[in-house]
Amino acid sequence: VVLIRHSGRDSGILTLSLNRPKARNALSRSLVADLRHALDKIRADSDTRVVVLRSTVPGVFCAGADLKERATMSPSDVQRFLHNLKSAFAELESLPQPTIAALDGAALGGGFELSLCCDLRIAGPRAVLGLPETSLAIIPGAGGTLRLTKLIGPSQTKALVYTARRFGPYPAMSMGIVNDVVDAAECMDEKSILDHALGYERALEWAREILPNGPIAVRMAKRAINHASTADPASGLDIEQLCYAHVIPTEDRLEGLRAFKEKRKPVYKGC
Repeated sequence: VVLIRHSGRDSGILTLSLNRPKARNALSRSLVADLRHALDKIRADSDTRVVVLRSTVPGVFCAGADLKERATMSPSDVQRFLHNLKSAFAELESLPQPTIAALDGAALGGGFELSLCCDLRIAGPRAVLGLPETSLAIIPGAGGTLRLTKLIGPSQTKALVYTARRFGPYPAMSMGIVNDVVDAAECMDEKSILDHALGYERALEWAREILPNGPIAVRMAKRAINHASTADPASGLDIEQLCYAHVIPTEDRLEGLRAFKEKRKPVYKGC
């Protein structure tokens, strides 16, 4: 796992890269431990405003569980591993910063579940998604049944899980799984069509749209929206009001008002 803090106009964007090429970023014990360590750093980093999760391995985002390692595990080892994996995914999901998964290749099983922990998903033209666990006589074990159901509903989730179907970026877009797709027709030439980082480049464009906005406001909006998916209407409105209360005393709110009055772009500092 590699962390890259961008600079210049992209200062505030952090790229979290999966980099296990020999195993197609399969989720091993060591990769999960590295991921959790990186997430701890990101959570404490007040300068990071947007996180982009990507793969540096061409043709794959994350191939899911490391089945070779899994074959050496006892049943109790598997339970411990799944506990650590679920903890890592929950830590990613609960990051205060907005997160974007850049899907440039296969995101299958645990890899797809990993992307579901992000706030947004951007698919390149070579993205392949799916939860194939039932073809291995198991079920998604890292929150996929919960998160995908919340995203697209139980009927669509059952169809994908029961059939172990793999699907490309456009079916994913039509189901509401991804937020944006890079169309191969948008690419300028054959070389760019084969570029494995097109989804990542588009994800950076989305990050740049988020970057100028008030960072405290974006974090509070994320908190309110995350609670809204499980809260009853009254509780959801109460949580929204509590999150709103966090932004009222900020200098950024006053800067936004000044910038509007002076007809200029605001400069937010996250305070």
